[in-house]
Amino acid sequence: MRKRTPRLVRKLGTGILQDVRARIPWYRSDWTDAWNYRVIPATALIFFANVLPGIAFSLDLIETTAQYGVAEVLISSFMAAFIFSVFGAQPLTIVGVTGPITVFNKTIYDIIERQPDGPNYLQFVGWVYLWAAIFHWITAVLNWCNFLKYVTLFSCDTFGFYVSWVYLQYGVQVVTRQFSGSSSDLDGALVGIILALLMVVASFLFQTLSETTYFHRHVRRFFADYGMPISLVATTGMAYWGRFNATNPITLPVGGAFRAANGRDWLVRFWQLDGKWVGIALPFGIVLWILFFFDHNVSSLIAQGSQFPLRKPPGFHYDFFLLGISTFIAGLIGVPAPNGLIPQAPIHTTSLLVMGRPLKKDMDEEEQISRTPSRTMTKHIDEKSLDPSSQQEVAVAVVEQRVSNLAQGALCLVLLSGPFLHVLGLIPRGVLAGLFWFMGADALQGNGITLKLLFLLRDKSLTPPNEPLREVRKSRLLLFVTVQLIAFGTTFAITQTIAAIGFPVVILLLVPLRALLIPRLPFTPEELSILDGPTASPFTMESVGGSL
Repeated sequence: MRKRTPRLVRKLGTGILQDVRARIPWYRSDWTDAWNYRVIPATALIFFANVLPGIAFSLDLIETTAQYGVAEVLISSFMAAFIFSVFGAQPLTIVGVTGPITVFNKTIYDIIERQPDGPNYLQFVGWVYLWAAIFHWITAVLNWCNFLKYVTLFSCDTFGFYVSWVYLQYGVQVVTRQFSGSSSDLDGALVGIILALLMVVASFLFQTLSETTYFHRHVRRFFADYGMPISLVATTGMAYWGRFNATNPITLPVGGAFRAANGRDWLVRFWQLDGKWVGIALPFGIVLWILFFFDHNVSSLIAQGSQFPLRKPPGFHYDFFLLGISTFIAGLIGVPAPNGLIPQAPIHTTSLLVMGRPLKKDMDEEEQISRTPSRTMTKHIDEKSLDPSSQQEVAVAVVEQRVSNLAQGALCLVLLSGPFLHVLGLIPRGVLAGLFWFMGADALQGNGITLKLLFLLRDKSLTPPNEPLREVRKSRLLLFVTVQLIAFGTTFAITQTIAAIGFPVVILLLVPLRALLIPRLPFTPEELSILDGPTASPFTMESVGGSL
């Protein structure tokens, strides 16, 4: 008699297989759909929004540990972009070096330095990354990404709020570190503050102009697409003009072209580490796995949020398996491990939006779906399905492709060449501080916590009558926001202490907090449905078994 395969064994890896089968039919169109102008501004925007914050985040790690350099950050960004744009199921998700991993690596360095017989840092981190990679692969094979069905806007908004404030905090740190030198550097530090403010003001000025009725709509879209890169280049140029140049503002520290920090080999022989330290690296690997499990998957969810008219299927299980591969490679070559980025991932999707007039209201739902842009050629809009009486443009499609992610990663590799590395070294740190402030403040504008707080402050007579939050009792709205702010404050406070190594655990606890505690508080089901909801559309959540 034929023996039946155990139920658990038959289910192993089904999430990965389903993701691959769902995405393969669209792989060719992922490249052909890139023949669209939206790819050009998306590449420029996300390149500046990814590589420069990644380098700035790593400044503390670079200067205090001397184990990493700018080359390591650029190599890590290129590796992540190549893997996830060419092989990934969710190429819209931007993967790179961000604040949490630099905090994590810096905390490990501080702990090791206190040990009288401490191990080689890069070898120890190599084992941490290997352990984390193994847990990534186990998670993907056991379909644990289905846990994402419990992740709602409560968790995403709270984590996004935390990341936004981390950006603002790092901007302040970049500025204040310039005052730690000699008194002769004071003028340069003060100019750095001026440059930071100029960067913020110029970026928001372009953004504001893009949302007004001034200029032609193509000019307004140009401001939205290139406002931040133009502001960065112009503000950098200001540092070398007149008296600003005489102060010698502090710039980025760059090394040799394609050279690792301290002239070491790119290969880290982590297998030579003593056995006791291999075991000690295990709990650190578990903490890193927890961080990436939440951070990367939430970044993917937000990049494919319900506000984006996406047509191509996602693949969370498969992409998390790939993240394990990139984590292992990062430890092998001694670079910071990359993972999904907030707010860069949703910025990337937003920059790829195709705008047009809303669909005619008199069409039935089936006809509207049939007339919306096809899954494979999002750049062709059927004019017959658009409402000519409406002057307001809405998002009608997203250019879903792989080229913009791959191109911005390739530009990171180009920066490692001698001439471009020299240009990178001309960027003042004050400009990076301004970039942090702009990106942090911009992300806060659309965060759910911020929107709820602004609603509480708004004059009710000037609030639109169709505003859903009007249906929620003010006391319950305050209670919901208070719980989110307490969770945010706890996470932010922990990262300021020696216990920062454990902050990923606190972040992950946001999910059971929402699932177990919030329903026990005095909210009605109707109020909870308004205050919270799924992060992505049912179409996107199919990869993880739907949403609650």
